[in-house]
Amino acid sequence: MPFFILDVMKRHYNITVKGKVQGVFYRASTKQKADELGIAGFVRNETNSDVYIEAEAEEALLLKFVDWCNKGPENAAVEIVLVSEGTLNSFNQFEVRRD
Repeated sequence: MPFFILDVMKRHYNITVKGKVQGVFYRASTKQKADELGIAGFVRNETNSDVYIEAEAEEALLLKFVDWCNKGPENAAVEIVLVSEGTLNSFNQFEVRRD
């Protein structure tokens, strides 16, 4: 009987979202979506008007999350989402940072 090995290893994504993404509840909506998907990490505003996210979960969940990041909340106008893989930090939860 054949068997399949599923890739359930956690991954770490560094995500930068560009466009009209500040002042439209992007961070709060990101936390809500991350909590819904079981993703750990953080989101924060950058001084250049981007939103920066670090997210950790199984890759399938991260791909769903990145798909959502390309849309964002209702009043956002996402222009581009840049994603790179990073080193796991073993985050326990997802938080909105204001640093």
